[in-house]
Amino acid sequence: MHQPDQDIRNRLLVARLPAMPQILVKLLGHLQADDLGMQELAALIAKDAGITGKLLTVANSSAYHRGNRAANLEQALVSLGTDMIKTLVISDSVFQTFNNFPHSGSTDLRAFWKNSLAAAVIARDVARRMDYPHLEEAYLAGLLHNVGRLALLATAPKEYGFNFTALDDEDLCAVEQRTLQITHAEAGAWLVERWELDSFLADAVLYHHESSERLESAHPLIRIVRLAHLMAGHPDDAAALAEGALLCGLEQDEVGDMLAASARQVDKAALHLGIDLAGADDIPAPPAYAPPVVDPVQQRLSEEVRNLVLVSEVGQTFARQEGESALLESMTRTARILFDFDNTVILLENPTGQLLVGAPGIATARIAEFAIPLAKGGPIAAAALARRPAYLQRGGDTLGLPEEQLLRMLGTEGLVCLPLVSGVRCLGVLVGGVASWQLAACQKRERFLQSFGTQAATALESALQERANARRQVASVAEEYREASRRVLHEVNNPLSIIKNYLSVLDSKLERQEPVAGEMSVLNEEIDRVGQLIGTLADIKPVETGPRALDAVKVVEDVVRLFRAGQFVPGSVQITTALHDDARLVEGDADTLKQILVNLVKNAVEALAGSGGGRIEIANRGHVHRERRLFLELSVSDTGPGLAPEVMANLFAPVKSTKDGAHRGIGLSIVHGLVKKLNGHIACRSGRTGTAFEILLPAWSGASAAPALPARALGSV
Repeated sequence: MHQPDQDIRNRLLVARLPAMPQILVKLLGHLQADDLGMQELAALIAKDAGITGKLLTVANSSAYHRGNRAANLEQALVSLGTDMIKTLVISDSVFQTFNNFPHSGSTDLRAFWKNSLAAAVIARDVARRMDYPHLEEAYLAGLLHNVGRLALLATAPKEYGFNFTALDDEDLCAVEQRTLQITHAEAGAWLVERWELDSFLADAVLYHHESSERLESAHPLIRIVRLAHLMAGHPDDAAALAEGALLCGLEQDEVGDMLAASARQVDKAALHLGIDLAGADDIPAPPAYAPPVVDPVQQRLSEEVRNLVLVSEVGQTFARQEGESALLESMTRTARILFDFDNTVILLENPTGQLLVGAPGIATARIAEFAIPLAKGGPIAAAALARRPAYLQRGGDTLGLPEEQLLRMLGTEGLVCLPLVSGVRCLGVLVGGVASWQLAACQKRERFLQSFGTQAATALESALQERANARRQVASVAEEYREASRRVLHEVNNPLSIIKNYLSVLDSKLERQEPVAGEMSVLNEEIDRVGQLIGTLADIKPVETGPRALDAVKVVEDVVRLFRAGQFVPGSVQITTALHDDARLVEGDADTLKQILVNLVKNAVEALAGSGGGRIEIANRGHVHRERRLFLELSVSDTGPGLAPEVMANLFAPVKSTKDGAHRGIGLSIVHGLVKKLNGHIACRSGRTGTAFEILLPAWSGASAAPALPARALGSV
């Protein structure tokens, strides 16, 4: 046994052991990427003729066959559901692999298969109870946990033939180590590692005989397989089962429940896979866990509980869907599986609440254009209004034209109409096509139907609300952009007017060969301001910055200089200032204050020019107190005819201007917004002797010198 050619490890290396089927490799890859839907499953399964035939056989068996046979793979997949499909694909792939091991055909594997199936269904149940996310991986790990025994049988049939039928425990591992220098756990892990899976699957196989103490901090899959091995191979060892349950954070009474359920699931799985387990007594079912005989009331109660669990899982499935179309597709697919509908359509209430129309995005063009008036009666409309299911059969006296059309479109003899009710609102109806003989069975499941409809309606209402919120957000953003565009179009006229006037001044000075440095500086500043204003369109809500000290007097002087030097002010209009050097610092931004003053002075110039002239004064009135805060008061006043009462009533609201030209009537609303942006206040007094705008700006809190003029108390502006 110590010669190299007798070394079991070398013989494992050269043995022609089967590789994992490609369909299983790809299935595990999809499951790990969490991107396996029904379409991906169908495309994957269609490539394997053997598994396709197996699924069609199971779908047409008495357990799933209702009415017409599942003539093609798609119908078979719908009737089985994704969980059963994945279980069958994994199981059949693994058993194909088992049957391809050398010497497997000459050995009775029924006990081995029964133990493997039991470990698989138990591992999946344990994983579900532990909230382990990869249930299929746990199922596969249970199936493969003893694959090393097949590998050793294939590689050393003479040495291992007797041990293959021995009880799978630590004593067996000791015998394997002594006679072969390798245990079946090590051989199985080596075989799984050859498949190069990105998983702890090989570790779960390797350590399934380790003590619970050593596995306390191990990966969940390793602990799951350890407990599954104990339950499948040693169901009578209460102490070991208690340690295994503790290892997985489960209660001991849960072990009994899982053992009872596993016996039934193993028989069902073997039947679907075509495996004859008659005579396989590797795992005797303990009498203590035999399923009790229940009376009809208890059976009905169990069915109700099962339905509640199903409805809860359905609700979670709906909640995971992204988008209305995906949700509607999930609703129709789930309804077909749960209630054995041949075809399913959804009709939703239109925005006016007068029609039921085909749900967009998931229906054929014919269904999408189909509509049922709610006010015209008919069984489906009545079911929606009454919020109660309806069961309709071809040839019935109450059928209207819409119902007859749906029967033809769905190609069935009966219809189940399920209102989608959320609270007091019916969002629409789900209509399933069934055979006539199925209507009575559907009526018996009416409570389940209604619970399903409630879950679907709740998810659908959330999706519709999200769509409405998204539309409101888009409309709000669009309105903000429109308002920003109007503001920029108005504001950009001010620097453009200044630029135009200064270009005229520049032309005159150049003709007289006079210096133009000052005018060029002003033009550069105003061109930059145009760029900044246009740039605000890219950011409707500018990034807030901290307070900065601003010399308000300097800004006033710059604005006056612009108007005086730019030939914007006619000769009949005089601009004067009354400024105090000892109260001039405020918190704010120079460009914002400049926009405020330019707008107000421009409006005053236009008002005086239209009334024969007059005087404009920009004054710094010193500090005032308002609401326990210090402000600097600036005023822009004129000696014009004053504002009309109707203008004063809507002074700072955007209104249509009465000015000639391209004025948009939003100048004062912009001024009001800019003052608020500076955390200030603005008010207006107007009469026959003129108009005055009074602006309060927060005084710079960092100023150390107290104002020379006494601060005036001010209740309101």
